[in-house]
Amino acid sequence: MKITLPSLALIVLIAFQSVSCKKQQQEQEKVPSAAPINYLKESTTDFDTRMKWWRDARFGMFIHWGAYSVPAGVHKGKEIEGIGEWIQHYAKIPSKEYETYTKQFNPTKFDADLWAKTMKDAGMKYVVITSKHHDGFSLWNSKVSDYDIIDFAPYGKDVLKEFSKACTNHGIKFGLYYSIMDWHHPDAQYDSFLRSKEDTIGYKEKFKKYIKEYMKPQIKELVTNYDPSILWFDGEWIPEFTHEQGQELYQYIRTLKPGILVNNRIDKGRQGMQGMNKSDNDYAGDFGTPEQEILKNTVNVDWESCMTMNDTWGFKKNDQNWKTTTVLLHNLIDVAAKGGNYLLNVGPDAEGVIPSPSMNRLKEMGVWLNTNGEAIYKTERLQKSYMQGEGIRYTKQKGSDDYYAITLHKPEAILVLKNIKPNTDSSIHILGNETHLNWEFTEKEGLKINIPQDVLDTWNEHSYAWTFHIKGKEL
Repeated sequence: MKITLPSLALIVLIAFQSVSCKKQQQEQEKVPSAAPINYLKESTTDFDTRMKWWRDARFGMFIHWGAYSVPAGVHKGKEIEGIGEWIQHYAKIPSKEYETYTKQFNPTKFDADLWAKTMKDAGMKYVVITSKHHDGFSLWNSKVSDYDIIDFAPYGKDVLKEFSKACTNHGIKFGLYYSIMDWHHPDAQYDSFLRSKEDTIGYKEKFKKYIKEYMKPQIKELVTNYDPSILWFDGEWIPEFTHEQGQELYQYIRTLKPGILVNNRIDKGRQGMQGMNKSDNDYAGDFGTPEQEILKNTVNVDWESCMTMNDTWGFKKNDQNWKTTTVLLHNLIDVAAKGGNYLLNVGPDAEGVIPSPSMNRLKEMGVWLNTNGEAIYKTERLQKSYMQGEGIRYTKQKGSDDYYAITLHKPEAILVLKNIKPNTDSSIHILGNETHLNWEFTEKEGLKINIPQDVLDTWNEHSYAWTFHIKGKEL
């Protein structure tokens, strides 16, 4: 074959480009890729930046909702003791039998916008809803499993999709609860009441498979499809789940979404219901989780008390032991004064309706917070003492000289405060009442505030607590 000069030039050019590309590729292979970020070694500055919105929020809603709301605490005509969402455990219901409840889960009255607006009106800033509880039933359209609200239950709608959109529309940060323990999945049965001796054979390897092929893919679905601000884990106490798996899972989640917040139940450090981490290891998780209790004292780490309005988390129709609005608000005030967050639970019924006692209390809390919210949101605890006796709590607005003394009971005509010194010639008033109160301060006796009788007479059953706004400094 005869090669012309243009053809020869083209061959030379192609050969040159091939050598050049190969050399460039070799050079690139010599350059090491950037090391992956170790989120377990996050700097204090980065951590504080990530936690800022959560620390400012102070008040959120917990929602326990799933197939357990169908039996609502009653199985085969018998009322089952214990919390509602654990009915499968307490009644020892085999998975196949429990699935009959799942197939009845049809919340036709679920109104995502109403739920989100209820939270907003209650003064709540974020929400955590159970995407999957211990019974293994998922409230979203999971591609990993058909044991979900789309494929298994008659409802056929992705409630998490609707709810996350509604929360965004109302300015509520969206969070998801996910149970590490799973009573339904066959590879996660070792610590289950359903297990047999045969089930325990090779359980550690089975559970590793469950994490790899089920849990992590589901978590990726949740983070990718619903963009949660929080992932809230539970069920970490089972023996087959390890500290190393918890750390790896935390790293995996932060890689999916670096700015997400994750509670301490993703690891093995939690000390019982008190919820704070032990100090014997470097446990993963961004905040402690006291359950059904409030820390007795202040701590220098982030924490959130999760508590019910009655005695159960999931809906239980015969549980009418409701806490009063006064108790709920005083809990919130106490938590905020100690520098924590308050995650208050509701348990909607099988139709998707939040019980009216919960709705009424949320409405009343919202009215109080509409007037007194500046003493709760974006506040910090005082450095020396957050309380004075049993009836007074203190908070402070971050980065300012605005202090708040919150009286949990109707004060006397002269209120004596020991922890704050007002600025000279400053004005003191009760939030919601612009009456300027006369006061005097001495180093020996502290701050004395005179409250006129006409102001005292405004205290009523819906006052719950009074907030005194004082510009000054801590003593």
